[in-house]
Amino acid sequence: MAERSTAAVDVADNGGDEPSAAQAAKATADGVDTQNGRAADGSMPETDGERINPAPAPVAAPELHSGHKLARRYRLEECVTRLDGFSSWRAMDEKLRRAVGVHLLPADHPRARAVLAAARSSALLGDPRFVQVLDAVEENDLVYVVHEWLPDATELTSLLALGPLEAHEAYQLVSQVSQAMTAAHREGLAHLRLTPSAILRTSSGQYRIRGLAVNAALRGITSDTPQQADTEAVGALLYAALTQRWPYESDAYGLAGLPKGVGLIAPDQVRAGVHRGLGELAMRALANDGATASRQEPAFTTPEELAKAVAAMPRIRPPEPAFTAPPEYQQTTYQQGSYGRPTPMGLPTVQNHAVTPPPAPLQSRTGRALKWSVAALLIVALGLGSWQLAGTLLGRNNQGGNNGGETNTQTDSTDDTPKKTEPAKPLKITRARVIAFGGSGVKPEAAGNTVDGDASSAWVTPRYQNYPKFGNLEENGSGIVVDLGSVQNVSEIDVDFYVAGQRAEMRGAAPEASAPDSLSAFPQQITKLEKANKKFQTTLDTPVRTRYVLIHITELPDDGTGGYRGGISEIKVLGRPS
Repeated sequence: MAERSTAAVDVADNGGDEPSAAQAAKATADGVDTQNGRAADGSMPETDGERINPAPAPVAAPELHSGHKLARRYRLEECVTRLDGFSSWRAMDEKLRRAVGVHLLPADHPRARAVLAAARSSALLGDPRFVQVLDAVEENDLVYVVHEWLPDATELTSLLALGPLEAHEAYQLVSQVSQAMTAAHREGLAHLRLTPSAILRTSSGQYRIRGLAVNAALRGITSDTPQQADTEAVGALLYAALTQRWPYESDAYGLAGLPKGVGLIAPDQVRAGVHRGLGELAMRALANDGATASRQEPAFTTPEELAKAVAAMPRIRPPEPAFTAPPEYQQTTYQQGSYGRPTPMGLPTVQNHAVTPPPAPLQSRTGRALKWSVAALLIVALGLGSWQLAGTLLGRNNQGGNNGGETNTQTDSTDDTPKKTEPAKPLKITRARVIAFGGSGVKPEAAGNTVDGDASSAWVTPRYQNYPKFGNLEENGSGIVVDLGSVQNVSEIDVDFYVAGQRAEMRGAAPEASAPDSLSAFPQQITKLEKANKKFQTTLDTPVRTRYVLIHITELPDDGTGGYRGGISEIKVLGRPS
């Protein structure tokens, strides 16, 4: 199974990526600490008290593989980190049918005891602002820590890759993170690894912190002044959110560092339009060698001081929703003059309603004669019209009398009214299986995850390095075939892909097909081959009659690190039973 090998990946939580092992090694060779970009020669730690303990003697990581079960419950699915004798996995809790994360290391690892203690202390906190530790166990010469997995959350690393955050979002970030860390330190817990990949933003706009105490224990990071270390880390996160730059000279977490030799400069000198109040908070939280003196404000030394300062700020409102003006009406003869137009600057509003006075009436003899002629014609026209109307009414009354007084009004009744089409209903899927074209198949044991009704479980491909077409191991890609049990009228297909950007198509097998296993056995093209969004839905004008539906993937999207991975979370087929 393809794996990632990274030296500064925030272990295993949602697969977040940081500098690679080669980058981390280069940073170390250059004398840079990959946590905060500072010199690693021992000259700076007296400022913040943080220490990265010397790496222990090499300990072989447990030889585990996808499909291995822990405690007959947690099935390992994908290794996302392997570093310093420990590994981190995405796994499935088969008892509760949900995805979880697992950190694994040998019981005789020098850090095993510290990791267990950190995990158990973190679990006791029970604060929902932190990704929760669910289990911490020593069993069969292994130590493993199980924690929540949030598939729908987005790492701050990914958000910053798109650009700096707007002021209200940056305010929410520093407010929520500083308050959460204040609560943790009150219970004697420190993080010491507050990097952009340790911060997750949920779909509801809440920020959650992963790896409390555990990430530092896995790497052997300690600090004599943990509150100051975490406060500076929050300041670095805020600085990065405002500027899209890492506040040290070294590049880190996908962000460019500051220019070399200039030191720490205020956020509004890095990028125009930065909220000044938030920028000053970031400077006061960072250990900046007296840079705050120009602002006559003391530096923050604890998360609580930072949280109180954030709360004391004037409220930063969210941006107003964009307003789209309605299209202008086509001007007609009724919109002459200034009616319906904006009032010119400096003019009273009443001028908008000014009406051009009518011309003066004709006063000559010819004019008077013309008026009388027009009046006479109008009288004659009215008389003729009245006479015709009276005749029509009399005729209708007579016709009504001939019919015994019944009203001669009837409603035409025809059968031309179209009948309402019965809406499509979900069709029962009896089985899902992986199909491979020219290859050995991709994780066939996980095919059932695509039809179990749980979007948190999925059929996920391995991570292929450098080759988007399944590492060039599957000749024509791979995919999932769902069996409807019998031939049905398929009119709609809903697919929740594991990630967006996969090149995919949907096909139906011939009605008479039985267990089709080749691309030619699916001749009915349902959708064309194209890059698909994460949520994909197609409704057919003409239903397709088939028993087997193929979700065919030919190319996988780049995961941002030179690797390629994809998959399918959930498949629904709708139609009308035959």
